[in-house]
Amino acid sequence: MERFTASFAELEDPREDNARHDLHEILLIALCALLCGAEDCSEMAAFGRAKEGFLRQFLTLRHGIPSHDTFSRVFRLLDPVQFHACFLRFMQDFAQTAQGVIAIDGKTLRRSFDRAAQKSPLHLVSAWAAGSRLLLGQLATEEKSNEITAVPKLLEMLSLKGTIITADALNCQRSIAAKVVEKGGDYVLALKGNQGTLLEDVRLYLDDPANAPVLSIGKPEVDADHGRIETRQAFVCTKIDWLAEHDWPGLAALGKVVRTREIKSTVTQETAYYLLSSELSPARFGAVARGHWGIENSLHWVLDVTMNEDQSRNRKDHGPQNLALLRRWALNTCKLEGSKGSIKGKLKRAGWNDNFLARLLTLAGQDQMR
Repeated sequence: MERFTASFAELEDPREDNARHDLHEILLIALCALLCGAEDCSEMAAFGRAKEGFLRQFLTLRHGIPSHDTFSRVFRLLDPVQFHACFLRFMQDFAQTAQGVIAIDGKTLRRSFDRAAQKSPLHLVSAWAAGSRLLLGQLATEEKSNEITAVPKLLEMLSLKGTIITADALNCQRSIAAKVVEKGGDYVLALKGNQGTLLEDVRLYLDDPANAPVLSIGKPEVDADHGRIETRQAFVCTKIDWLAEHDWPGLAALGKVVRTREIKSTVTQETAYYLLSSELSPARFGAVARGHWGIENSLHWVLDVTMNEDQSRNRKDHGPQNLALLRRWALNTCKLEGSKGSIKGKLKRAGWNDNFLARLLTLAGQDQMR
């Protein structure tokens, strides 16, 4: 409990001084509940009642288990900036030593809209370490804003030396490229129609057969699964002096990936173009470009399918943002636990086995004691 409390040492309790339940105990019960498959505040309270004997081994629970209204009120009122700072402290060692690809992408919590308050669904931008499959940080976009303004703020919170930042076409922006370079990282940014003239220039140059001699060409890679055959080939061009007029921060090379898909008798082909801040080999560039999409399968898909995030109806105040962060904290904790098995399987195991749940809790707090 001391380890867990250290994670939240600077987190202010937003309730009145006469609050009946200890803030840290509420947060720990909530994390335990999520680690055992709970999805909302009502299930947190139900978990607490069912596991009260286990919880009393390390919690005082002077006034018993908090009600679902108490859980809801705490997460609604909790300062999300302070709460995220607690998460960053937990992930600090991992974030500082992260190498390789860090994927940046956004996700909308579809059921978090509030019609009565005319509030749009919460949209979160995440930084995800592809190698360790851990979330390093997240930031909510401001109302009437978008990812483009949120991403530089998120990058400012992270250590980027030795990393390659990847992002989809929406975040292929000069301000984002400049922030990555300023922080000592590299980038591989997908280039599409939002950079119209730049995209057209890059496409014409890389697709011109006359320029083939200046391209480094990678070996084709073939994947076959579920009746689908996909062939990918990466190309890198370091001759970019002709792009000087675009004044793109840190630009060192261009890349393209040609993907050919065969499903039964139907064959389709698409070409994706990229801006690179370092002269990667075609093999490395292809791996980085492909690695970016792991954030969809290993983070967003797990949150929606395994933890049912898209169906969460918590809408008021800071509740959606704080609960979303706690879900990601639970997800990281499961991934830090080294045994084999799916996240779904680990959540079930934690619910069935108190010793396994205690092991996960140790992982959730140990980083603060280093």
